[in-house]
Amino acid sequence: MIKTTITLIFVYFFGIIFIPLVAQEVVIELGPDEIALNETFSIKVTISNDKIKSYNEFPDIVGFQKQGISQSSSMNVINGQVSSTNSIIQYYKPVRKGEFTLSGFSIKINGADYTSPGKTINVVDARAAQRQSNVFDPFDDLFGKTREEPEFIEIEDDAFFASSIDKEEVFVGEGFNVSLAFYMSETNQAPFQFYEPGKQLDGILKKMKPSNAWEENFNITNIQPERVSFNGKTWIKYKVYEATFFPFSEGEITIPPISWEMIKYRVAKNPSFFGSNRLEDFKTFYSSSKKVKVKALPPHPLRNEVSVGNFQLRENIAQFEAQTGEGFTYNFGISGEGNINSISVPKTKQIHKLNTYDPNVRQQVNRGMGKITGIKEFTYYLTINEPSQVNLADHFEWIYFNPVQSKYDTLRPKAIVNVTGESKVNQAISNQRLGGIYDLIEVESNKLSYERYKYYFSIFINLLLAGSVILLAVLIMRKGNG
Repeated sequence: MIKTTITLIFVYFFGIIFIPLVAQEVVIELGPDEIALNETFSIKVTISNDKIKSYNEFPDIVGFQKQGISQSSSMNVINGQVSSTNSIIQYYKPVRKGEFTLSGFSIKINGADYTSPGKTINVVDARAAQRQSNVFDPFDDLFGKTREEPEFIEIEDDAFFASSIDKEEVFVGEGFNVSLAFYMSETNQAPFQFYEPGKQLDGILKKMKPSNAWEENFNITNIQPERVSFNGKTWIKYKVYEATFFPFSEGEITIPPISWEMIKYRVAKNPSFFGSNRLEDFKTFYSSSKKVKVKALPPHPLRNEVSVGNFQLRENIAQFEAQTGEGFTYNFGISGEGNINSISVPKTKQIHKLNTYDPNVRQQVNRGMGKITGIKEFTYYLTINEPSQVNLADHFEWIYFNPVQSKYDTLRPKAIVNVTGESKVNQAISNQRLGGIYDLIEVESNKLSYERYKYYFSIFINLLLAGSVILLAVLIMRKGNG
């Protein structure tokens, strides 16, 4: 009895010792040497008798795009002994035909580095799908039962990409709105995801922006869903770009066809509890081109200078009563819809009663609801030197072209200033620079000229003139005698 007990203890003790000594084995398996364009390459890492607790990124392969990652596990019981394996698989999709090299790489699994020598992969034309016996199966059921490789299918989508314009005909200087958006119907079942929208837009805008127009970009930073309805259906709109363009010259502006790439997932035909049930793929959508006719402005002396838009005058004057010679501020604000940046300084008429100085300028531009609106303010410092009732409409005006009414219009102030006090006109003149002959006072000599020199000079000129007359008479007489 005692001997049997000792034997059991001995066996138990050595069993405890040897159980941890079962080797932890990590195997890196690479996909086949040759795959078709419609097939995937894979790198599989399998660890025995342990779980995959951590791992770093799988290597990139030139000529391939990384797809999804799946995991699988299995457990076997043989003669009472239990063994297990855990695997993680990275899939790669080829982007073109050719021969590509997967260089040797190292991957860290559970804190330890494991290396693979890499291989050469030959990508050939697409071929009919068939199950390859030499490709490892990423899905294993428990207890060694093998699950068939999942079949991924593409779901038909109800989506499109489009460019939109709000006007097909504008005047020079009149803005038209351009937007780019991805649309999905409410009933769409195909799974989509945006693919590098910022990078795609950089390339698109280089080709799309007209060279003869000013751009006001709405600067979309977050792509937000918006519900819209047309053609009897409800759509989810994802706007990726919006801007208003203000053309500088007449002619035609073309918005070219634009391609937009989206990630479109293929889904597993028979979804499984293990592994990934969708596979990353790509689909490119194309918008149609758009044309905008740009018309010249009607004849006008200032047609190459005026702003174009729908504008109003906003006055802001601190006081309507003023003293002669004392300054006050007057704000001439132009607000409305149009190219706020192009608004020029109002024209002023200077008279001795009213003195103005260069204005301070402030502007605010608002981008929203497909329009560019805002205000540009010109703040003047004014002085009036003679008592009177001053109508500011006689001194300020701003001419623009209204594209809605197709005519030129003028904004003039409505403010009237009552000026009281003594006339400061003479004081204002004395403070001004007279110019002309008065500028020579400080630089000319103040010495008196000697009058005798002027007398001799006059005699010399008279004698010269008399001699000329006598010489002319002699010449005429000789010609007559001859």
